[in-house]
Amino acid sequence: MNKQQILQKITSCGLVAVVRAESTDQAMRIVDACIAGGVAAIEITYTVPGAGRVIEQLSTQYKPEDIIIGAGTVLDAETARQAILSGAAYVVSPCFDADTVRLCQTYQIAVMPGAMTIREMVEVMRSGADLIKLFPGELFGPAMIKAVRGPLPQARIMPTGGVTVANAAEWIRAGAVALGVGSALTGGAKTGKYTDITTTARAFLHEITLARTSQS
Repeated sequence: MNKQQILQKITSCGLVAVVRAESTDQAMRIVDACIAGGVAAIEITYTVPGAGRVIEQLSTQYKPEDIIIGAGTVLDAETARQAILSGAAYVVSPCFDADTVRLCQTYQIAVMPGAMTIREMVEVMRSGADLIKLFPGELFGPAMIKAVRGPLPQARIMPTGGVTVANAAEWIRAGAVALGVGSALTGGAKTGKYTDITTTARAFLHEITLARTSQS
């Protein structure tokens, strides 16, 4: 898949699983549960020791048609390059770093820097980044996206942090193009309840679909 196809699949589905797995085996079991639940993409964060190796194994094991493997918590261009060479199809950062965006543009890899203010969001858009990660989402709530899209209707925003099944539809109705979800989706992995991940993913996608249908 090329970059535009990756972005299309992520935004069409609307759900990205943010994973802080303790091992490659756990990550693969989470991926399997997410695939069963209809999740389009999974983000392996670089807070996980050996994240590059996990990304490499997952990107070898799974095809983008099944689930898209990306890298999260990428703070600099060096880490982004390592993630891309390991097979990451997209790169997510908690903040904006111009060198990281330029590197991803060079490799034609989708990149989603974090931003908290309108000024930061404008800077992200001017850089040529593909999506804006509103982070941490729990500090703002869906009202932030609605407010931002007043002066910036062209902003393509994916909130991460504080997104739950209960408020997923509200985020979508406010204008989010996709939702980044961590423990609210993958928390079952900690207790070995991987079927809970599948069930929760389906619940998220149901809420996303209902919210989008009500907007059409």
